[in-house]
Amino acid sequence: MKLVRYGAVGKEKPGMLDTEGVLRELSAAVGEITPATLNAQTLEKLRKLDPAKLPLVKGQPRMGCPISGIGKFVAIGLNYADHAAESNLPLPKEPVVFMKATSCIQGPDDDVMLPKGSVKTDWEVELGVVIGTLARHVTQKDALNHVAGYCVVNDVSERAFQIERGGTWDKGKGCDTFGPIGPWLVTADEVPNPQRLQLWLEVNGQRMQNGSTKNMIFGVAKIISYVSQFMTLLPGDVLTTGTPAGVGMGQKKNGQSDPRFLKAGDLVTLGIDGLGQQQQRVVPFKR
Repeated sequence: MKLVRYGAVGKEKPGMLDTEGVLRELSAAVGEITPATLNAQTLEKLRKLDPAKLPLVKGQPRMGCPISGIGKFVAIGLNYADHAAESNLPLPKEPVVFMKATSCIQGPDDDVMLPKGSVKTDWEVELGVVIGTLARHVTQKDALNHVAGYCVVNDVSERAFQIERGGTWDKGKGCDTFGPIGPWLVTADEVPNPQRLQLWLEVNGQRMQNGSTKNMIFGVAKIISYVSQFMTLLPGDVLTTGTPAGVGMGQKKNGQSDPRFLKAGDLVTLGIDGLGQQQQRVVPFKR
C-alpha cells in the first residue's frame, strides 16, 4: 500500500493510492495516519479495502508528511563509503547516530527555508524507515519484522552549523523545514529488499546524486538492531539511513574541492525507486 496525508498544513486527511496511482480518500476507514495506525491489524484492514470503491480526491492537493505524530527522527551519518570519502572522513566502525528535530518535519514538496545566517545549506537523498512495532534490543535477523514501511527523506543539512560550530551534528540537521518526508509511506510488503533501491537527487535539473542502497555500509536491519540497543524504537519513529556521494559539500572541479550549497530560488528534486519523488523550492529565511 501507498499511504498518504494530503491537504493544507495542519488539516491533512488520510489517503491511499490505488493501483493506477490515483489518490483516494481514506477518512471513512481511518481518521488519521498516526503511529497507532501502523499496527499489523489496522494495516491489514486497510489492505483489504478495494481502492476503486474509495472516494476520489479531486485536483492536486498538497502532500503532507505521510505519518503524523512522529515521536523520534533518528538519522545515520556516513553510511555510504563514497560519501565518507567525499567528506574526507574514515569509514565508521559502528553506525554514526544523530537526531533530527521533529519540528523540522514537513511535506515532501514544501519549501525548504534557509536558516538565518546560513552559508552552507546542503542536500541529502535518503531512504527513510518507519517503525511499526516496538523495537528494543532486537536482533538483526528479526529487525525488519519491526518495519511498517519506507519513504523518501531529504536530510537537509547546514554544514557550517553541523561541523564548524562545536558540539554535535544535531544543530545543523534540525532547522525548520530540514526534514521533508514522503510523498508516500510504502508498506513493507511492497519493499521485499530495502537494499536494492536506486536513489537520486537533482538541483535545478542537474543530477548530483545517483546511488543504490546496496552500497550502504550498514544495512537497514543492522541499523534498526544497532539503534535499538541504545533507545527503544516506537511505532511511528522514523530512521533515515544515510546518503550516497554527491552532496554539495563534496563537489569537486578539476580534482579540487569546489563545494556548492543551496541558495534561494534553487529547485531540489529527489526520489527512490518505488517510493515516489519530492521537489522543494529553496526560499530565504523568514521569521
